[in-house]
Formats: sequence, structure tokens, C-alpha cells
Amino acid sequence: MAYTDASLDALRRTGDELADATVAELFARGEVGTFNTLMRYVSTAGAPLPDGLPDVAREYLEATRTPPSWVDWAEMEKARLFFIDNNVHISTALSFASMPACYVVPHVAKLLSASHGLKYPSKRMAETGQFTVRLMQPDAFEAGSRFIPAAQKVRLLHASIRHHLTREDHWDTATLGTPICQEDMIGGQMFFSLLVLDSLHRLGIHMSTEGAEAYYYAWRVVGAMLGVGQDAVPRTLDEARHFFDLYMVRHMGPSEEGAQLTEQLIDLYEEVVPGTFFDPIVSALIRHLIGDTCADWLQVPRTSWDTVVKAVPHLLGVLETIEDRSPLGAWALDRLGHLTTVLELSSLTRGRVMHYAIPETLKKDYGITGVPRTRRWTPPAPTV
Repeated sequence: MAYTDASLDALRRTGDELADATVAELFARGEVGTFNTLMRYVSTAGAPLPDGLPDVAREYLEATRTPPSWVDWAEMEKARLFFIDNNVHISTALSFASMPACYVVPHVAKLLSASHGLKYPSKRMAETGQFTVRLMQPDAFEAGSRFIPAAQKVRLLHASIRHHLTREDHWDTATLGTPICQEDMIGGQMFFSLLVLDSLHRLGIHMSTEGAEAYYYAWRVVGAMLGVGQDAVPRTLDEARHFFDLYMVRHMGPSEEGAQLTEQLIDLYEEVVPGTFFDPIVSALIRHLIGDTCADWLQVPRTSWDTVVKAVPHLLGVLETIEDRSPLGAWALDRLGHLTTVLELSSLTRGRVMHYAIPETLKKDYGITGVPRTRRWTPPAPTV
């Protein structure tokens, strides 16, 4: 699939027809309370359908309660095993690469600022972690799962942000495009899939081609459930690189909001790290994963740890060797990974939502190692 500035411009003017129509009708009828009831319903897995929901809300829930008919479940299982095998590395990539990279796009940083994202970075990070964990559970797409309601909620939330920003004159649509447009939603998929894989590669993590492709495929499914039109979505990692390169060249740059978001994110991570001696590693890891140009735009401090962090791939390579060759070592590293994720996600929410941590059901057998480590993945070459 060939992407051009013109094709991305068209995506820039498009939102999510289904969710936008649902939200617009509810607010046009003055049913703010109904919208809030709907949001509470999709926040609670297995809750009974509230009484008195208008037809438009029921139709939205019916249309979004199942995954796309084209889903390849064998590929999704590969993605789940890939996540289980790399959950700590993926969490690191999401935290230290994906989130800061979002802030490199000025209009995205501005949107987060306009929707109060600047005030609640820990909540946003915890919700991102929770969403990913729920996606990778074995029953993610079954009735009563937590993932489907989470996807329904995110889709409604995006539509409500579009509704309020455009109607309350808080957003310059002519200059910035539709808030949370199709281009940005596909860009978001790239931040949480391709950029995560790039970051794992930069950290020296050994990934198979099959595992990397499956992980990307899972985020294509996520995009479809969040209202992304599939005609424009990259089908392969090579197409994803083409789209992502063009997207970033079109939009990336410095901004006051981006720098402020990054400062708050670094402060948040430094609070999680015990003591103060290791605080500089936060900035160093962000700089290592997103590069000096982007880090400078975001005003990420340079530290004495910048050189030390470059040794991380070598350390992780040693740990992976231990994991591959020793069942006891694999067990110990699995436990360390679980505890690390518990610490990270519970710390982000000050201990209030421990269920955000990786569920034990994800790894009943510590012998699981995911997709065999064959055909080592190499990132697609830059296209711009």
C-alpha cells in the first residue's frame, strides 16, 4: 500500500462515524446522564445492561461487542505467547519509548493537554498498561472479558473528546485536523506496535519474525475495535514503516506541551525508582530509545548515565542466555518480570489498582517461552 501526503490528509479529516454518531445523538438530546451511565457500564465487565438506554446506545453496544470477522485466532495466540515471553521488555518500551514519542507530535501533545492529560500522567500510563494486559489474556474476546468493554469505552471516550473540542471551539480543526482522527489513530497503532518492536530490537531483545509479525497483527485487531477504518491500515510491518515514517516527518517537532508532558513523565518514573541514585537512568533510557533529536525537542536532560544505558542490550543478552539454557533461570526471570510489572503498574496508581498487574493466568506454566526463537526479526528499513 502506497501512502502519500494527500492520502494522509484525507485521513486527517475523518473521525469514527459510528462512535461519533452515538455521542452526538446522546448529547443533542441532552442525555449527558445516559452517556455517563453508558461509560460506567462499559467500565464493568459482566454488568447487566442498564435500564432505559436509548436505541442509539444499544445499537453501539451491539455493533462493537464482537471482534472483526476476519481475525486469525492462531495469529492472535502467537501474539499472546510473544507478549508473555517479553512482557517486561514490552512494558519498558511502552513506558520509555511509546509514551514520550507521542509527545514528539505537537498536535497530539496539545490534545492531551486540552483533555487534561497533563494533570494525570500516572492514570494514563496505568490505563495503557491495563489495556495491553487485558488484550493479551486468553479470554480477551470472550463474553464477560475485560478487554471488549475497555475497547468500547476508549472508542466512546475518543468520540466525546472530538465532540467537545470541536463544538466548544477549543480546537483549530482547519489547522490541526479532526481531533483523534483516523491518521492519528493509525499513528497510535504504530506507537504501540512498530515502535515497541523497534525499541525491543534496540535493547537487544531476540525476537522471531513470527512473533514480531503476530504482535503487530494483534494491534491491527485493536485498531479495528477502536474504530480505525481498515482500508488505510498497513497490513505488513514494511507498510507500517512507510506509514509511520511519513506520519512522523509530517508532524514531529518540539512543543511546549510535549516538553511539559515529558517532564511530568520523568518525574513520575523517578518517584517509582527507589532512592535518587538511579533517577538519571530514566532520562537516559528515554534518550536511548527515542534518539537525541526527539529527546532534545522534549527537553529530556542529558545525564552521566547516557553512556551506561547503551550497555543494556549486552546485559539483556546475558539474561536471555540464562533464560534459554536454564529452567531455573527462566523461572527466576519470569518471577522477576512479574514482580517488576506489579511494582510498575501499582506504583503508577499508588497501589489502588493492583489488578493492573500481569494476571497469573497468563503464565500457568513457566515452561512457556512463546514463539520459537527462529528467523530473528530485523526491523524494516527507513523509507523517508
